Amino acid sequence: MAQRQRIFFVDRLAALRNNEMSLREKIWQINWSLIVLATLISGIGIAMLYSAANGNIDPWASRQLMRFGAGILILLMVAVIDIRIWFRYAYAIYFVALALLVAVEFLGVSGMGAQRWIDLKVIQLQPSEVMKVALVLALARCFHGMALEDISRPTSLVLPIAITLAPAALVLKQPDLGTAMMLLMVAAAVFFCAGVRLWKFAVVGIAALGSIPIAWQFLREYQKQRVLTFLNPENDPLGAGYHTLQSKIALGSGGLFGKGFMQGSQSHLNFLPEKQTDFIFTMLAEEFGMIGGLILLVLYAILLTYGIAIALRARNQFGSVLAMGLTCNVFFYVFINIAMVMGLVPVVGVPLPLVSYGGTAMLTLMATIGLLISVYIHRDVRISRRGLGIEV
Repeated sequence: MAQRQRIFFVDRLAALRNNEMSLREKIWQINWSLIVLATLISGIGIAMLYSAANGNIDPWASRQLMRFGAGILILLMVAVIDIRIWFRYAYAIYFVALALLVAVEFLGVSGMGAQRWIDLKVIQLQPSEVMKVALVLALARCFHGMALEDISRPTSLVLPIAITLAPAALVLKQPDLGTAMMLLMVAAAVFFCAGVRLWKFAVVGIAALGSIPIAWQFLREYQKQRVLTFLNPENDPLGAGYHTLQSKIALGSGGLFGKGFMQGSQSHLNFLPEKQTDFIFTMLAEEFGMIGGLILLVLYAILLTYGIAIALRARNQFGSVLAMGLTCNVFFYVFINIAMVMGLVPVVGVPLPLVSYGGTAMLTLMATIGLLISVYIHRDVRISRRGLGIEV
């Protein structure tokens, strides 16, 4: 009996040593390939912002470069934090982000027809961007430890559904239909990765389609106009359809190899709107052609592949669901933005990750990569259901 107890405590001590890594060990295990990818993608974005300002580092490229530098520091700090700490404070982070969304209603700064930002003087914080990461953290915590039979019970989904709908409703009220839809899509991806059956998604999808006539009545006039313009942009070429038509013209004029750096006529003659934010991919394609656009897409594809591989490698459910949810979040950023500039979806305010100009988006995406690296570093850590210890 004493011999078995001694063996148990020896095994327990070995497990603790394997799960408690020093800072130096964590730094050695950082996936530097992900940081190189983030640097390459951000470098392309800074170059395009330099071109958008007609060869000037101000006002966009210099600020984006500083934000990238701050983002690298955030990435490294997030990466080395024990994943059990992220588990333990996942709900707290979510409620802080939710409180910021509520604060937007009272302290928010308006811009482009919506009230989405909180002015912190140093940076204008957009809480909806922070919520994209906080929501995945909270849902990963919620689904951790649930067996498939637990997830199959409808009552077990009440809490994750409430966690999803609360921020989506607040973002929709700003109003920001695009970000609200993205929150719902990211949440749906997490639900799927956690093991929710496909037939439940089918039921929700059918119900959503049936509610379209009712939901249409609650849309604002400009939102209705965006949908109608998406269906027929030529109907108002100088008004609501201007953005989409000019984007298509710029994409087509780039051809295979593009017109050359800072030689894009649509962007530099100011035909292309919001070239530094929503339509920066269009400017890239005009100046570097289809080849330039494909190179950027390949870099994104490698980044997403790393994210999926990290999720599959994690030995704890929290890390696996977290990594997959964050990877889906990045995918939706890329897909929606590029589909938008090509006229495949209505125009919504979703930036191209690490490329479009924007402080909150840049910092939250760098934090996203930091969380992916944290899952990778702590891939063999076992997390108990409460996250207060380890499982052996």
